[in-house]
Amino acid sequence: MAETPAASPSATLDLLPAAPAPAGEKQVVVAAPRGYCAGVDRAVITVEKALEAYGAPVYVRKQIVHNRHVVEDLAARGAVFVEELDEVPPGSTVVFSAHGVSPAVKAEAVERGLQAIDATCPLVTKVHHEARRFAREDREILLIGHAGHEEVEGTMGEAPERTTLVQSPADVDTLEVKDPSRLAWLSQTTLSVDETLETVGRLRERFPQLLDPPSDDICYATTNRQAAVKQIAAHSDLVIVVGSANSSNSVRLVEVALEAGAKAAHRVDNAGEVDLAWFDGVASVGVTSGASVPDNLVRGVLDLLVERGYPTAREEKLTEESLVFALPPELRRGLKRSVKGD
Repeated sequence: MAETPAASPSATLDLLPAAPAPAGEKQVVVAAPRGYCAGVDRAVITVEKALEAYGAPVYVRKQIVHNRHVVEDLAARGAVFVEELDEVPPGSTVVFSAHGVSPAVKAEAVERGLQAIDATCPLVTKVHHEARRFAREDREILLIGHAGHEEVEGTMGEAPERTTLVQSPADVDTLEVKDPSRLAWLSQTTLSVDETLETVGRLRERFPQLLDPPSDDICYATTNRQAAVKQIAAHSDLVIVVGSANSSNSVRLVEVALEAGAKAAHRVDNAGEVDLAWFDGVASVGVTSGASVPDNLVRGVLDLLVERGYPTAREEKLTEESLVFALPPELRRGLKRSVKGD
């Protein structure tokens, strides 16, 4: 049986069941689902287990997930984060981040004699498979995503000559394609669901023969967290999103909260970034976190709210998440070898 990661350690949140407070009374509502998704959990545990199996240092290309605190914690345990593989000594162990890498990066790892462990989220890997399939079918790929994001770079690397990046609905009008009858679209997994649908709609207006991917590329966790924040934003004077600035899904949660009716919404890395002026005249506060955020960071924000005179937070749960992913096969093999060696 494939080994599956257990939930990463995090602070247990002491929350009350959701119940609306009388108008004007202070309340704090926490969205659920929030925080770690299955792909992030798998990636973080991959680095932890690699350190156990091989010892420090274990190198990681890019940030394993887009959260400053997670990266700093792993670095303290012996993980060394690098931008490119030429910073990794030959023969070393290197982990590819959850966002995925291009075939060129994988080939470079082989050339340098590195022991590579691929922690790419399986949902991102699915998009890579779709890109390769569309390329084999001689289709031009319109990839909806943000320039410079590691996930986009990895996906575009699967078929660079056939892939065009579409960053927003406004880009659609200026697109130039070779054959409108041979088009397919894919997307980055962490985008705004609503904006992506708008972009696809605009694309379909221009290119009626546009082919859809077999299933929606935006991952379940992104979809669930956006739906959950919509649910709390509708009755929140202020929404606080915990997540790092380079986390696409965290940034999107702020945008979604504002679009869903929150009077104000802000992203913070931790409680230390909360501006106390935000609470002026605010009765109802909503709190959520991006998919790469451990719950202890949310706990810090909730503790701050209690210090400011707000009551114990109540949780509004949209849905349960139970998905887990097996650890990368190359790591599972290494763990078995290390156990036999003991």
